[in-house]
Amino acid sequence: MLRLLSIEIQKIKLNKAAKVITAVYFLLIIAIALIASIEFNFAQVNFRIADQGFFNFPFIWHFNTYVAGILKLFLAIIIVSMMSNEYSYRTLKQNLIDGMSKKEFITSKFLTVLMFAAISTVFVFLVSLILGFFFSDHTELAVVFRDMEYLLAYFIKLVGFFSFCLFLGIFVKRSAFALGFLVIWQIIEGIIYGVLKWQLFKGTEIAEKIINFFPLESMADLIKEPVTRLGGVQTLANQVGEEFNKDYNVQWYTILIVLIWTTIFIYGSYAILKRRDL
Repeated sequence: MLRLLSIEIQKIKLNKAAKVITAVYFLLIIAIALIASIEFNFAQVNFRIADQGFFNFPFIWHFNTYVAGILKLFLAIIIVSMMSNEYSYRTLKQNLIDGMSKKEFITSKFLTVLMFAAISTVFVFLVSLILGFFFSDHTELAVVFRDMEYLLAYFIKLVGFFSFCLFLGIFVKRSAFALGFLVIWQIIEGIIYGVLKWQLFKGTEIAEKIINFFPLESMADLIKEPVTRLGGVQTLANQVGEEFNKDYNVQWYTILIVLIWTTIFIYGSYAILKRRDL
């Protein structure tokens, strides 16, 4: 395992674009802290994001994992280009000639997926912990480490999404086309949902239940948007006659769905590689 991972790490080190994109990704997460400390002035009213409760424990775990999840496309570019380079530079064929089996090759790529997901999760944890202790109104340990399941959901979300990108990279071979297919698939899921919602199951919640089994939607469902969970937003909504009854918890069945898709993508990647003439 370590040998396979070390080979992939060496490839990433030699890829300047991968190093730049990775740096940008982590810098954008750090930028959350910088934005939090900025004080805005609107109509002579001072406003600072950190004072609105976004970085209070335990809400910060929900908020930061959601925001960081939006930025996952940066690392997805690395995963896709990583596979594209294997074909372009013929390193895949060379690895197989040198004695690496196709199963070991897919394993090495999946280990890279796990590595990126784990590093990102640890990084989000550390940034959130620092921000929380700096800005949160409550820093008791019982409060600080509540709702940590959002970090688990974030890790699984990244593993699932990167596995999908790995599958597309192997299936399409070209990074631009693979990323394009990713966007197209998002649109396809939206169209399917629209047909289910407004044509086949109009006036029911069946469409929502069906679409939740689709890959990208199930990954999105792992961490629901957190803004409407804030007390101030809830109060404002009640004042205008609106009410948010959303369940913001991480659901075990959503985790299971994403893990099943992850398995399908990894096995599908191996099946394609096994049958393809290199």
